[in-house]
Amino acid sequence: MNPITAFLVFACILAGLAMGYWVNPYLGLVFFGAAAIIATSLKVANAWQRFVILRMGKLQSVKGPGMFAIIPVVDNVVAVIDGRIQTTAFNAEQALTKDTVPVNVDAIIFWHVHDAEKAALAITNYLEAIDRVAQTSLREMIGSSMLAALLSDRKEADEQLKREIGEKTAPWGISVSSVEIRDVAIPEALQDAMSRQAQAEREKQARVILGSAEAAIAGKFVEAADIYAGHPAALQLRAMNIIYETTKERGATILIPSSMVDSLNPATTLASKGAPDPEIAFPPKVAA
Repeated sequence: MNPITAFLVFACILAGLAMGYWVNPYLGLVFFGAAAIIATSLKVANAWQRFVILRMGKLQSVKGPGMFAIIPVVDNVVAVIDGRIQTTAFNAEQALTKDTVPVNVDAIIFWHVHDAEKAALAITNYLEAIDRVAQTSLREMIGSSMLAALLSDRKEADEQLKREIGEKTAPWGISVSSVEIRDVAIPEALQDAMSRQAQAEREKQARVILGSAEAAIAGKFVEAADIYAGHPAALQLRAMNIIYETTKERGATILIPSSMVDSLNPATTLASKGAPDPEIAFPPKVAA
């Protein structure tokens, strides 16, 4: 009983008691009868509720929201339908995919009643029917999907479930807003195999990237060799710079072969090419 009806019934009962005690007992009975009629005929529906009313077994109307009245005994409220969005969780355990892999899938469906008359008269219990239809559709979708597609294309699987469940529940006055797959559980042995496969794919990709880098580095070395071949002095300056870079750290001791020192000495290099000896070309002056 809603608060408004309860207040009116209480007021009629008080008035009936007062009239029966102070005025006339039969007048009090009139107020008691009015209280009974109000209690059975005056209804109030909330904004999200719809009252399905039958009159002598036939559909009379669907009332709500707001206050309305029915004829006692003749009219009967057979269902109060909630029009808000509702959620139903469902799952499929040990369902086989198209490639015969057992999986456990958990999902949730968002739905609402758009036609209270159909929801009350077209099916006995639409709440239980939605759960059964959702489970059946989920198993059918798993059986027609490969495991890889089920794991990677969640959005497509959600849309497929929404479409299939919506087609089955539309005659009941129920609309499906969305379906979301929450979890797909696969056997642990298969998880290990997939993990090893993913690791092998990553190692393969890393080796390909490393080979590409080595090829690029080799190409740069070829370009540098061509430049140094035409400019021997540039190669000597590069060698001296490498020695400087290795010896500039504190506490570092570098052992350099004498042949390497000779190769970095321009005078020695020129002599090896047949250039005149500096002491011969430029004899030292003798002091007087």
